[in-house]
Amino acid sequence: MPKLKIAVVTINQPSLTAACNLIPYLYDYHVDVFGKKDLEHNLESLNLYTKIDEIMQPAWEGYDAIICILAMGAVVRKIAPFLKDKATDPAVIVINLKLDKIVPLLSGHLGGANELSDIIASRIDGCINFVSTATDQTNTLAFEMFAKKNDLEIHNLKELALISNSLLNKKEVEVLTCEAIFETIPNKNNLKRVDKQTSELCVNITPYDSPLLTFKPKVYLGIGCNRDTSVEDIEAGFLWFLKEHNLKIEQIENIASFQAKADELGLLEFAKKYNFDIKFYNENEINSLQGEFSPSQATKFFGLKGVSEPSCILVSKYNELIIPKNVYEKKITIAAAV
Repeated sequence: MPKLKIAVVTINQPSLTAACNLIPYLYDYHVDVFGKKDLEHNLESLNLYTKIDEIMQPAWEGYDAIICILAMGAVVRKIAPFLKDKATDPAVIVINLKLDKIVPLLSGHLGGANELSDIIASRIDGCINFVSTATDQTNTLAFEMFAKKNDLEIHNLKELALISNSLLNKKEVEVLTCEAIFETIPNKNNLKRVDKQTSELCVNITPYDSPLLTFKPKVYLGIGCNRDTSVEDIEAGFLWFLKEHNLKIEQIENIASFQAKADELGLLEFAKKYNFDIKFYNENEINSLQGEFSPSQATKFFGLKGVSEPSCILVSKYNELIIPKNVYEKKITIAAAV
């Protein structure tokens, strides 16, 4: 994972001195300090500027986080022209000269300001992190943080405020998702898992498009095929399956099959073409799975519970089948799990 890029912005000698004292606590980040010329410091390099307006846009566009050692009001005025939305704005943090008070000012969750401030405060003795985010203060679930930590694709973020405020006000919120994903939510207070939306207060955690606040998990496919099935046929079946179930290629994280298919050239060529790290599972791994599966010819020929359904479950993150086996032209089977 690449190091977080941090710009530390100073404006005078006291703030530059504070930056010099701060740098040792940021040892595992890529940090650039910005300051004015003719000031004393012990840094290996200092990015010079004449007016602070010169550096705010480059810092905004080129860094993951901006730590400002200057008046909070000045920070607000200087970043105001660049504000876009919480999904793309960088983390902005303000810290005082003594390094004993730190404020995550902007992009606390998705931008990582709250987390970075927590880390800094934990490393500096006596440093207090002043977090103003209501969900953090009340230990209320922040869906966007859940999505970020679980690599879920975020859609319709404008609906987040309604959901977060409803949870803060102790209102019930439906979660349209499968059981396995719901169980991983750390704080389920006032949450109700549903298979069908019945309330406007609903969050969608499925791979499918929705006007709701949506967090899409990655999808994993299990593929079975007849001996010597061509790469062209497998690709055609794959694209047909995606179209049938309104999925996009980018949503497919990986594919899997039965060990006996590990020498199928068509399947291997298909995996290489789409850059899948295909996984193969043996008889014991497949038959150890609990639950019922669709009838399969693999039971007759290999003594297996199946190929496409069990293998997609085994390779997936949450191990839950979401699309049972589909058969393409009587020679390819495909199923999907999350």
